[in-house]
Amino acid sequence: MIGLDTNVLIRYIVQDDPAQSRKASAFIAARISAETPGYINAVVLCEVVWVLKRAYHYDKKIICGIVRQILQTRELVVEESDAARQALCAYEEGKADFSDYFIAAMNRLAGCSSTATFDHTAARHPDFLML
Repeated sequence: MIGLDTNVLIRYIVQDDPAQSRKASAFIAARISAETPGYINAVVLCEVVWVLKRAYHYDKKIICGIVRQILQTRELVVEESDAARQALCAYEEGKADFSDYFIAAMNRLAGCSSTATFDHTAARHPDFLML
């Protein structure tokens, strides 16, 4: 497995910087496969969503499609993929950030009954406990 950083994935997805996008695409094509998958840790997945939303102003529906594609790609391994799938479903329907739902899903899978928060938007989801 080869770990992938946020900036490599963003260049590959967005294709906005010709030199870096070309390098990211060439690297992924040459080095990432089902036998040697790219590893995306939970922080990177959250950063990808955040960057696509905040820096590139991608629509939520497009972002959800990208995350879904990442989760379904055989050549990629996502840390806490079950929690990521649960977070994606909650994010599609809810108003909170993807990272909030991902945190709650990981906590639930770890045995937590809820996740305490000050975030009023996240607290609308049943996995959160508003403080």
